[in-house]
Amino acid sequence: MNKLRAGIIGAGNICGIYIRNLCGMFADSAVDVRMITSTTPAKARTVAEEYGLECAENTQALLARDDIDLILNLTPPAAHYETGKAALMAGKHIYNEKPLCADLEQGKEIAALAKERNLRIGCAPDTFLGAGVQTARKLIDDGWIGKPIAGCAFLMNHGPEHWHPSPEFYYAAGGGPLFDMGPYYLTALIELLGPITAVTGSASAASPERVITSAAKYGKHIPVTTPTHISALLDFASGAALTFVMSFDVWAHSLPHIEIYGTEGSLQLGDPNWFTSPVLVRRLRDGQWHEAPLFAPADPRCSERLANNNWRGIGLTDMASAIAEGRPHRASGSRALHVLEIMTRILESALSGNRLTITPPEPQPPENRNGQ
Repeated sequence: MNKLRAGIIGAGNICGIYIRNLCGMFADSAVDVRMITSTTPAKARTVAEEYGLECAENTQALLARDDIDLILNLTPPAAHYETGKAALMAGKHIYNEKPLCADLEQGKEIAALAKERNLRIGCAPDTFLGAGVQTARKLIDDGWIGKPIAGCAFLMNHGPEHWHPSPEFYYAAGGGPLFDMGPYYLTALIELLGPITAVTGSASAASPERVITSAAKYGKHIPVTTPTHISALLDFASGAALTFVMSFDVWAHSLPHIEIYGTEGSLQLGDPNWFTSPVLVRRLRDGQWHEAPLFAPADPRCSERLANNNWRGIGLTDMASAIAEGRPHRASGSRALHVLEIMTRILESALSGNRLTITPPEPQPPENRNGQ
């Protein structure tokens, strides 16, 4: 197999699981991880030594390498545009951590540049390729709850400053619960119910600042410059309507992560931030919920994957294989741009008080509907 040679930009909290999976669970994929760099050179050197990678002095040095085909962009959201554009201009395919960009117009520019230069964009989250969302999708496709007509989705906690070593970016533009966790929920919902055509939003922030209580920066005050409690009504092209709440202002709740209500039953999905979240279904006048066996395709590694709730990197490996095979990839730039527009319009709707329509995304290829 001809592998795409990958370089990583960013050595923060998320890079370890990507490298472990790409060099472990997905070692036989079309991705060969070779290099890493970071704006914090000491971090990059530590990661490089731990995983046996080459360490580039800086982003420019990595992008200048002829033996790198693809960039895994793990920079903070505010840097996704600048880093992604530089990678595309250097002739590299890119796979971004979520969101695609912190700004919709920048996301559109990145998508247009990739198309112009005949390069691929991929983007997290790839959790929708996991057994949890794919099981839920199969149950809906097979008619277990009839026609989906409504639903709800909730992410509610009291923010990452209690555990994350450097949580400042969560409370700046491009952060907050909507841009941080919203992509997991919206990507899963789009996989289950199809594209979103309109949104009506409400947004607020409970406090003008937060205090870090994780060890590294304990006691530091963070200014809050983005909404921390967002509610929205999402209208889908299919006719379904869904209540959507993302919050860093809630200490405790007892609401589901995702529920879908159909004409013949209901479906509940666990946390879409993970790959093997449980799926429950309750049909018609059934007296109780039943947990569905998780669906996965015939693959000798299925049992290993079902025992592991973190498959991060599967979207990148699918993109590399798709490039080699000349087919569309699943965790696509088109899907990520649709998610970015939805989040942007929710915040705009909250400011204007108006229901806003969403640009229809490019048609999804059949592979996006068949799982991984």
